[in-house]
Amino acid sequence: MRSKIINLLTSIVIAVAITGCSTVSNKDPLEGLNRGIYKFNDVADKAVFKPVAGAYKAVTPTPIRAGVNNFFSNLNTFVTTINQVLQFKFSKAAESAGRFVVNSTVGILGFIDVASKDGIKKHDEDFGQTLAHWGMGDGPYLVLPFLGPSTFRDTGGLVVDSLAFNPIGYVENPKSRNILIGTKFIDKRAELLPGSDLLDEAALDPYAFMRDAYFQRRKHQINDGVGSTGDDGFEAAEEPAK
Repeated sequence: MRSKIINLLTSIVIAVAITGCSTVSNKDPLEGLNRGIYKFNDVADKAVFKPVAGAYKAVTPTPIRAGVNNFFSNLNTFVTTINQVLQFKFSKAAESAGRFVVNSTVGILGFIDVASKDGIKKHDEDFGQTLAHWGMGDGPYLVLPFLGPSTFRDTGGLVVDSLAFNPIGYVENPKSRNILIGTKFIDKRAELLPGSDLLDEAALDPYAFMRDAYFQRRKHQINDGVGSTGDDGFEAAEEPAK
């Protein structure tokens, strides 16, 4: 427990430190570096991750894939609940906490999304959104190896969520923890297979398309979908749970 508290404090310090230069006029001052990492990610994805995700989707029955996706989504609800509390969104935090409890118990550790069937809304919050809620800007755009689009602020938020808030981080056995992380990654990649094919076919500059889409999506998430379609192109209503 003591080590987890130290990790929490360290990760918060890292988050604040790397987002210290969060006000910039050019959102992508590291474009040369980012394009290099994007190219690396694209090659690695096409050579390894996309085929593995395709095989996983092909050989795994749909009900099992749905259960795995529900399981990781339920763990993310725990992360969401903490960040909603940190943003003083107490009514939504209570709703998310109820969703987590219902799915973790009646839904058998989240493999069955009972909460959605009961009409309990699904929300998504992370520490990057929490930092934005309290006024911290995006910072420069940053493409992370293997993980893809981010910003300095959201990278700091990812560190905090991963080290302090995500239940997977509290699994003591390194092998079990790595299996969970790997399975989550492949499950998410399989979920994104149709979108990646569309991106390859439709975008003249996939890098710029991905960057702009990321900023639009984050703006939508940070504003909780409020405001109209406006200049970000997203609908105002929150997406229902799957």
